[in-house]
Amino acid sequence: MRHFLHPKLLRKAREVRVQLEDIMKTQKMEIVSAGTDYDVVRKAITAGYFHQASRVKGIGEFVNIRSGLPTHLHPTSALYGLGYTPAYVVYHELILTSKEYMTQVTAVDPYWLAELGSVFYSVKERNFEGGAMTKSKNKEFSKKAELEMEMARQRELAAKREAEGAIKKQVSSGGSKVVIAGASVPATPRLGFGQTPRRRMGV
Repeated sequence: MRHFLHPKLLRKAREVRVQLEDIMKTQKMEIVSAGTDYDVVRKAITAGYFHQASRVKGIGEFVNIRSGLPTHLHPTSALYGLGYTPAYVVYHELILTSKEYMTQVTAVDPYWLAELGSVFYSVKERNFEGGAMTKSKNKEFSKKAELEMEMARQRELAAKREAEGAIKKQVSSGGSKVVIAGASVPATPRLGFGQTPRRRMGV
């Protein structure tokens, strides 16, 4: 009473501990104390209650992750009036009065939910650095796009120069004639009635 502890719940906790100890002795498992590492205990609770998890929605208000049911911390909970609201919790049961109240609530890490309840949950990473990271990525992408466009322009110019060089080489070597658009082409002489075209000798 002096430390504001519930004697009935303390007796229940002792009974559960004795049961767990007996099971571990039966299974010949080594009994190792977690000491002050409370995360081990909270992770064990998460493994059993991951299907009853809620995330914070507002001041003192939670919402069930799976069903979307609005829930609240029960006034008898140790997390009630703690000074800050944990982002994710798991609970043992709901009590319906004027609201849905969670009892036996434990604050948990969202990564534990994704690890132990992967059937229901997954972690979606978000950018918490504001728009700085997004802006830098966009800037980097634009620079890369400009570089690729410049490289494509250079390749196009090189191909054009190569084609012009090939045309000049053919003209200078006296090979096949090149017809250029817009240039005047000498007309073919017309033949009179009964005339046959003369064969030109040579190439």
